Amino acid sequence: MSKRDFYEILEVSKSASKEEIKKAYRQKALQYHPDRNPGDKAAEEKFKEAAEAYEILSDDAKKQRYDQYGHAGVGNSGGYSGGGMSMDDIFSHFGDIFSNLGGFGGFSGFGGGGGGQRGGGHKKGSNLRIKVKLSLLEVAKGVEKKIKVKKMVTCKTCKGSGAADSNSVTTCSTCRGSGHVTRVTRTILGAMQSTAICSACNGDGKVVTKPCSTCRGEGIVQDEEIITIDIPAGVAEGMQLSVSNKGNAARRGGINGDLIIAIEEEAHEDLQRDESNLIYNLFISIPDSVLGKAVEIPTLEGQAKVKIEPGTFSGKLLRLKGKGLPDVNSYHRGDLIVRVNIYIPDNVSKEERKLLEKLNESPNFSPSKENQRSFFNKFKDYFQS
Repeated sequence: MSKRDFYEILEVSKSASKEEIKKAYRQKALQYHPDRNPGDKAAEEKFKEAAEAYEILSDDAKKQRYDQYGHAGVGNSGGYSGGGMSMDDIFSHFGDIFSNLGGFGGFSGFGGGGGGQRGGGHKKGSNLRIKVKLSLLEVAKGVEKKIKVKKMVTCKTCKGSGAADSNSVTTCSTCRGSGHVTRVTRTILGAMQSTAICSACNGDGKVVTKPCSTCRGEGIVQDEEIITIDIPAGVAEGMQLSVSNKGNAARRGGINGDLIIAIEEEAHEDLQRDESNLIYNLFISIPDSVLGKAVEIPTLEGQAKVKIEPGTFSGKLLRLKGKGLPDVNSYHRGDLIVRVNIYIPDNVSKEERKLLEKLNESPNFSPSKENQRSFFNKFKDYFQS
């Protein structure tokens, strides 16, 4: 069964701002939340569906891939796309949105006020973005890259707790370890409940009385990490890949951000790329275009022989099937297209001029109407294509 369009799910346009997308998601979350629809499996699925749509459209990199390639562009994004979001995932990553949802702030039906918000689970480290340059050969075959990245990592001294030792961490007395506080306001419509992140512990649920000397209580430090990236064959300039949990670590035990990889292509000495096809500009002499000749041309796998038929004209295209690049989204492979160009010298010697003038006097080299008609009929399939 094909998946619904994310914009359709949230009922927003492709030009919608981040705030409009967030507002639309909040409305869907209120409409389909299981606390409002107890036992309604259809509503629960729509609730998860809306969360999946928001997870993609609220992230600039994932939204760009989705706009360009649809569901195929985010199917392996490292996030939750694909419909696999659990309730804990939703509350963990979007708890700040639920905490401000009017009278339904806590939604205590799932693990007491949003489950994933406990103990800092609502936090996520920032994403990292790097550029990776690839040769055409690497694009054609796919490649594994090992890249050294400067990033925030979990502090080894305190193992991310931010505390000097286990005795230096206490449960927050304000929120009692939940990371959020619930307030009940009485209105003419009755009691209205709202939930917000605890200001005493910033949502950690714990208070550090003696900070770690290495990270100064943050739980993270700057370091370098060598990350192995598998880049599939067929990627193109401007594409972005995402490796989940390889971005910056979050302070005090949150979820790591993602590593966003922007693809850049190095120019090839002989070949030009046109989507999945490769183009090679072949230059031949006037005698070779008339008499024909076998020539060698470069491909990504080495040299290949191509036969130039007698009477080949400038601009003719020769196609080598399957010698191009693979398509990243299918099993299709492009072709190598040889564009024939006849080389015209800038200067000629006196002897060469005499030979050319003599050839020009020959009826075969005269562009008469009869010769033009014969030439057109010979190659009319090419000219009419």
